[in-house]
Amino acid sequence: MGLFSGLSEKLNHIFGKLTARGKLTELEIKQAMREIRIALLEADVNFSVVKEFISKVSEQAVGEKIMNSLTPGQQVIKIVNEELIALMGSTNSALQIAPKPPTIIMMCGLQGAGKTTMCGKLALMLKKQGKKPLLVAGDIYRPAAINQLQVVGKNVGVEVYEHGTQKPYKTALEAIKVAEKKGLDTLIVDTAGRLHINDDLMRELEDIEREINPTEILLTVDAMTGQDAVTVATTFNERLNISGVILTKLDGDTRGGAALSIRSVTGKPIKFCGIGEKMGDIEPFHPERMASRILGMGDVLTLIEKAQNAVTEEEMQKLEKKFRESNFSLDDFLTQIDSISKMGDLSQLISMMPNMGNIKLSEKDIDEKRVARFKAIIQSMTMYEREHPEIIKSSRRRRIAAGSGTSIQDVNQLLKQFEQSKEMMRAMKGGRRLPFRR
Repeated sequence: MGLFSGLSEKLNHIFGKLTARGKLTELEIKQAMREIRIALLEADVNFSVVKEFISKVSEQAVGEKIMNSLTPGQQVIKIVNEELIALMGSTNSALQIAPKPPTIIMMCGLQGAGKTTMCGKLALMLKKQGKKPLLVAGDIYRPAAINQLQVVGKNVGVEVYEHGTQKPYKTALEAIKVAEKKGLDTLIVDTAGRLHINDDLMRELEDIEREINPTEILLTVDAMTGQDAVTVATTFNERLNISGVILTKLDGDTRGGAALSIRSVTGKPIKFCGIGEKMGDIEPFHPERMASRILGMGDVLTLIEKAQNAVTEEEMQKLEKKFRESNFSLDDFLTQIDSISKMGDLSQLISMMPNMGNIKLSEKDIDEKRVARFKAIIQSMTMYEREHPEIIKSSRRRRIAAGSGTSIQDVNQLLKQFEQSKEMMRAMKGGRRLPFRR
């Protein structure tokens, strides 16, 4: 299951019926609005948010201009797209930078939301942007929390400042002096979480905020908890006046409710989202790109950014040439697997392609073991088979599996993935065709 896959499927089904009809009656549009309402509620979107959203879309959708249009179904999709973007905050909300360094980012959230790991992801992302971050260990209660932050810091090559279990605000104040002395321009302060919101936790966080005057207070919430995430965000915001939200676990079986409700309920933007377990799996949250993904239109811009981060310019040109010509062999495919695996989960990448939401992958990451298996399989093929995989029928598959020490199922899987990659290329070659473009 990919990001918002359940909601995307339902919306595409509703839109499919609308666009197939040509002219639309007011009754047909009202019926579609009812179905969209149910789809959003099932995706765990806040009830009042759904009510307002449907009201705004309906108001525009039953207008004379839409009803008399030659493509009313596509006009309705356009309205839904625009309202989804508005719902999530219109544009990406960038991190604030302090006028005088260091910029101080205070990270908060409940235990289990992935806050400490997110501190490392954020540090790595800022490091790639040329910043010089310092991680600060302000969680003095959870056993091994300081140690966890040190491990995270080591993984991303960022220094960690800690001073045992003294008051966290004191440690943060010391870290500011260290940052100024060493010329580090960004402080990321990890704070304590609890299993539930309580007064002690909030008072401590208020003390830290008052003493260090952070540039940003970012709340990490688990997207998989749906409406609970919205409730947590509301409560934290009432006490701390947070500046933004980071959604983690957006790669899981997420119904999408939190992403679609938080901005509207709290008035605070989602700034980043965690989309995997690796340290590089963090993305700035772009409402327009997210709406595009939800509506099955793909997200080519994020895909391009991922490719630029994972692949050198020279590799990119070769990859582009193969994509343009749509004629790569199994040998080429093996070379590309390494590049693509750096970009992340293949099912996520495919979900970013326009009109590719219907491709289902049975497994997630292209892991190292599978790359080794694929390599062995391809090396067991003749040169002619590598150039013409369509000739590889059952007897050849048996021979290749035996020669590579793998199973026929592994050979089938490789050939299936090769075909999916070609389909992916054809979609990219076709360009970004948005359904509502006139």
